[in-house]
Amino acid sequence: MDSTHDTYRAATVLVVDDTPDNLMLMADLLKDRYRVKAANSGEKALRLLQADPLPDLILLDIMMPGLSGHQVAEQLKLDPRTADIPIIFLTSMAAMEDEILGLKLGAVDYITKPISPPVVLARVDTQLKIKAAADFLRDQKEYLEKEVQRRTAEVMAIQDVTIQAMTSLAETRDNETGNHIRRTQHYVELLAELLRDHPRFRHFLNDETIQLLFKSAPLHDIGKIGIPDYILLKPGRLTPEEFEIMKTHTTRGRDAIQHAEDQLGISVGFLRLAKEIAYSHQEKWDGSGYPEGLAADDIPISARLMAVADVYDALISRRVYKAGMSHEQAVEIIRQGRGAHFDPDVCDAFLSCQGQFRAIAERYADSDQDMAKQLAALEHIAQEP
Repeated sequence: MDSTHDTYRAATVLVVDDTPDNLMLMADLLKDRYRVKAANSGEKALRLLQADPLPDLILLDIMMPGLSGHQVAEQLKLDPRTADIPIIFLTSMAAMEDEILGLKLGAVDYITKPISPPVVLARVDTQLKIKAAADFLRDQKEYLEKEVQRRTAEVMAIQDVTIQAMTSLAETRDNETGNHIRRTQHYVELLAELLRDHPRFRHFLNDETIQLLFKSAPLHDIGKIGIPDYILLKPGRLTPEEFEIMKTHTTRGRDAIQHAEDQLGISVGFLRLAKEIAYSHQEKWDGSGYPEGLAADDIPISARLMAVADVYDALISRRVYKAGMSHEQAVEIIRQGRGAHFDPDVCDAFLSCQGQFRAIAERYADSDQDMAKQLAALEHIAQEP
């Protein structure tokens, strides 16, 4: 027995024929090379095929009482379990149109009776090799798809851990809380979902971008890490000089993220949006913001979304040095900023979903423990010379 026969010894061939002599003939021909199963009708063949393991190839007669070979083939091709099993019609119907019909029904080959044993063996062997190769490629494809999913999940987890680590570091120095970060994440996502079909934004807002915006939003104030404590934690109004220093947090944030991206050596989608948000979320629609004084559509969409989210949350949030405004007061201030501070369409989206903003704020409300941490930070800075 040569190596080819050894390779395919495990293959199973189902022979379907209503004539006992033909079944015996095919069994004797194939038994030394393959496992052989037999069915003397189309109905019995279909019953056999309802159970595992499935055969690797089917030799199918056409003219049989009850279900014909054609009908059996049609049913097999409609069932996902059996659709990929190669079928060779083995029949006395020798006309060209019969062969054409058989191939149209999905058969991989067509052998006419009386058979030539070497031809049958060669064709069966060829189709089993083709099936083995197809099975291998399908298994490889499934493996690669799972591997891509696994690697993608790892990358997403690394992104999440990186953002969490960076934002946690920022929280240790800022008088804002982790809940502020969570709230603004959800505000930005909500606005993006509402605007995704808007003519001005649909070129930008798709599923992937909205997911990246949600990931990137927590980094909007990452640059505050570089602001001195006596300014960052000051409970009162900043002097003009102090405010100029505070304004540098936008540039510091962008540059820190850019440095991280440079270290990677590749451009990363969520870091691109994070840079936009960190650098430009203090810009205003009328050009009176900072750091560049950008106006209107020159301001990145990501930053325009964050501007509304950040201002709303700053207005309603209580701090140890101020009480939070009511939701209604915050909504009115943002309404008044339409077309001045805020993109009119983003502002309109906010006004249409203000109730959902309030629900997010309530879901992630600051606790008394958060306030205690802020007070401790302020007491610490007050004790410094």
